Amino acid sequence: MADEEEFVKVIKQNERVIFKITTVYTRNEVDQQDLYQDIVYQLWKSFRTFRNESKISTWMYRIALNTALTRYKRHKKCGHPVPIEKVILQQTENYDIEFEERLALLYKQIHELNSLEKGIMLLLLEGKKYEEISEIIGLSSSNVGTRISRIKQKLKQRINKK
Repeated sequence: MADEEEFVKVIKQNERVIFKITTVYTRNEVDQQDLYQDIVYQLWKSFRTFRNESKISTWMYRIALNTALTRYKRHKKCGHPVPIEKVILQQTENYDIEFEERLALLYKQIHELNSLEKGIMLLLLEGKKYEEISEIIGLSSSNVGTRISRIKQKLKQRINKK
């Protein structure tokens, strides 16, 4: 019972990690919910084996990204087209329509990246340092830096064409 309570606490504290990955790797709400459940299930299966050798968020990112990539590859083989739905952003008092439109455009362009590039950009947008991205993705820090530079250039070119 203590494991379950601790797991729920960890999930609630790091929910945004899962949400961001499901947002980037899915195109509609139903798929997002399914992926969320898959990620939580994989985290639960691995929870007892977490050795505290890294931050809990790093461990969660690694499992969540691997789960998303596995699911992405499986669906890609099936060849089922998925309609693109707009992300409905929560409105606040300081709602800035121009910012929201730019953000939606950025996420649309991120959706078009390959699966590794999506993961790297997601982690970068989360504010992770190159070393932590490197640990999660399994690449060297210098390789991560090079890839980020190339991805940024690619996104900039795509967005400027719009």
